[in-house]
Amino acid sequence: MPKLLRKSEGQPLRDEIKRQGLTLEELSEKTRAVDPEGRGVSLATIGRLTTTGRSARDRCELATAWLITDVLNSPIQRYFDMPTHSTSTVERSRSDAEED
Repeated sequence: MPKLLRKSEGQPLRDEIKRQGLTLEELSEKTRAVDPEGRGVSLATIGRLTTTGRSARDRCELATAWLITDVLNSPIQRYFDMPTHSTSTVERSRSDAEED
């Protein structure tokens, strides 16, 4: 499954967290409550998705985005995009299934 891309360097996500009066720590804790496995999304991961600094990350797993948006009670499309379809036309010399 491809990773999702955060929109506008995480600004919509930051805005919604602020609008709801949540801290990043509170958001992280709330993701544990909605995660069927009880693990939730770490504070560090939420920080990387909401920052614009050197530690910022533009991509995340679908499950991560799903837990965050579930807590925020907002559609996932408001904060994340699917990556564009690859248009690579490079021919491979061996099968992708072959290993070194």
